[in-house]
Amino acid sequence: MIKFSDKQLKIPKMTKPVYLATVGMSKFDRAFPETRTEELCVQALTAAADFVNMTPAELKSFIHTAYYGHFADHFGDQLLGEAVIHDRLGLDPLGTIGVKTGGATGGSTMWEAIKTVASGYSDCALALGWERMDEVPTDEGNHLISAAADKDWETPLGHIYTGYYAVMAQRYWQIFGKAENSFRNTMAEIAVKNRGYARMNPYAHGPMDITVEDVINSPVIAYPLRALDCCLMSVGSACGVVCDEKTAYEITDNPLRIWIGAGSHTLRVADRRNMEIPLLPNEKPGQYDNLGKRFPGADRYPGFSSFLAARMAAYYAYNMTGIVDPIDDLDVVELHDAFTISDIQTYEDIGITPYGDGRSYIESGNAYHTNPNTKKPGKLPSNLCGGLIGCMHAVGATGLMQIAEIGYHIWNRWDEIHEPEEKWKEFGREKPKDWTSLQVKGAKRGLAISHAGVGSHVTCTILMHPDNLIKEE
Repeated sequence: MIKFSDKQLKIPKMTKPVYLATVGMSKFDRAFPETRTEELCVQALTAAADFVNMTPAELKSFIHTAYYGHFADHFGDQLLGEAVIHDRLGLDPLGTIGVKTGGATGGSTMWEAIKTVASGYSDCALALGWERMDEVPTDEGNHLISAAADKDWETPLGHIYTGYYAVMAQRYWQIFGKAENSFRNTMAEIAVKNRGYARMNPYAHGPMDITVEDVINSPVIAYPLRALDCCLMSVGSACGVVCDEKTAYEITDNPLRIWIGAGSHTLRVADRRNMEIPLLPNEKPGQYDNLGKRFPGADRYPGFSSFLAARMAAYYAYNMTGIVDPIDDLDVVELHDAFTISDIQTYEDIGITPYGDGRSYIESGNAYHTNPNTKKPGKLPSNLCGGLIGCMHAVGATGLMQIAEIGYHIWNRWDEIHEPEEKWKEFGREKPKDWTSLQVKGAKRGLAISHAGVGSHVTCTILMHPDNLIKEE
């Protein structure tokens, strides 16, 4: 059994407040045969400059260090890709470093940028990520991505991540879904929701107007996961600029406060042991003592149907920021829906619902912009950009895209980014005749989960408007 010391559970403390000044991203798609990677990165940085009414040269004049997220060198056949991008952005000879933590690379890249500002090393840092996933066939791409699993113990068993998540989905369905057919529908509803929201997003790679039946009848990839349960393999770039308070207000009159907590866990899900895990602020001692009685088979708690890394990231982030109950204290979230099952698992790990009750988050309608049951706003809408299933999963950029999307809501600029007809035309996409604003009205605080592998690395980013902090520092 893993036991935590008080020092390991110490809440991180930044030596100075850190602010998110601006964000930007490129269009996302399955392939860009005529666009080089560095062009996509330039597009993201240019969008960040446009967002604060600056030229790229003006924004770059504030940047002191740069962190670049790029997961898979194999795809672009370019080692040290961060040096190439740094050069093409015109940021040489500033200090730079590359970050690789699998699917969590985007969030981890921002984590590093925040720490360099919080430490005082830099007043302003760039976090930029990208992925090039279109230069190999899909089956080879899945093989290359699967190399992020434990090659000794897991790759021989599943070989692609859908296989790894299928095992978790089977166990979760059997225990917490009580083997009910209705649970399969609940999983499908996540795909319907997220691909439907992607229809309102000109950046999105995979918008679709589908039904639960479409998901359930799509081809099996690894049972019970089907094609429409799975995230996209995308190409694109996203970025964010973080600063100390003085510099942030030199760039914009409306920066956001930003914090990140992070956690990790063994690559081998079969080795995820029964343990006494840290409780989140909205949980009570003894709350899960009867979990095995409520859900027979759940005695091995939390087992491999949960992500301890997400729990640790949320534990640190909530306690850093004063969040007690995410449903009450947050207004919008972006979760790592690599598969429909991982969405449900994460609800529990970050305390949106107690362990065992993840399906209730979707079934209640509170994860929707407009609750389909009550026709009122959802209490905590998730993945309004379309998530990884509907918008994109350009791995190194994903976590940064999620942070940007949360920021757009808190800045009350979601419509400005997603509605203009000229942007749809620029991206070669047809704006739906039923385009609907998904701006969360009055959003003040939000969260983004960036997640790797089967939960091997996770970051939990919290954004808040400075006028709406929960805990004064």
